[in-house]
Amino acid sequence: MTARILITGAAGIVGTLMRTRLAAPDRTLRLLDIAPLPPAAEGEQVELVTASVTDAAAMAAACEGVDAVIHLGGHSLERPWADILDVNINGTHVVLEAARQAGVKRVVLASSNHAVGYYERSSGEAGDYLFPQPDTYYGVSKVALEALGSLYASRYGMDVIAIRIGSCFEKPRDSRMLSTWLSPDDGARLFEACLSAPSPGFRVVWGVSDNKRRWFSLAEAEALGYKSEDDSEVYAAEVLEASGEPPADSPARVYLGGVWCSSEFDTAVKEAGR
Repeated sequence: MTARILITGAAGIVGTLMRTRLAAPDRTLRLLDIAPLPPAAEGEQVELVTASVTDAAAMAAACEGVDAVIHLGGHSLERPWADILDVNINGTHVVLEAARQAGVKRVVLASSNHAVGYYERSSGEAGDYLFPQPDTYYGVSKVALEALGSLYASRYGMDVIAIRIGSCFEKPRDSRMLSTWLSPDDGARLFEACLSAPSPGFRVVWGVSDNKRRWFSLAEAEALGYKSEDDSEVYAAEVLEASGEPPADSPARVYLGGVWCSSEFDTAVKEAGR
């Protein structure tokens, strides 16, 4: 059983959802973020660290005495290139290098469906190792994250698993998320599988529940020991009544990346002032 786990980006949506779900009597969670973190509740075994994933010295200290790292830190939405490059890409390198130098052998990286956002749903179920087709600078950062993970696994013998997370919220927020939803409880089950699978090497897996409307493969996640117990279909009537279905030609239905493939997410054009 992993005794101490460092979670970067612990104040974010996924980090917050995982904080209680990954807690265990024989486990300490070292929670790191630049944003304020709630203090430890009574009986909660946590260590709180205020730091940026881009701070090499802080990350080196945070990785000391750690058995595994779950890297969730970084911008979770599209941002200008300089921000994405600094925090999401350079920050991932800082985390992996700090883990390597501290002798941490297991790192789980939060990738995203936006690494393959321009893949068309009509092309069939999205495989675990689907070739990158990023939809944004953010998506490019997740491709780079996966590439860095592969490098550290191959060169340094670390076990690195990149999870292409669909949509991890308490419940799906729109019709698209009925296909991409990863329930928080299934998220914890997947992280536990990633932490405990013997000698996985480098893997890319989809982070999604076994939804009736699922677009993504579960083969590689299940090979690690993941078993989904949730299905977004229990929310389907509620979601469809509230938001309906977008038109058939909407990016939300055509691409894995949804509306992130639309012109409003063209950050390069915005930065150029055109």
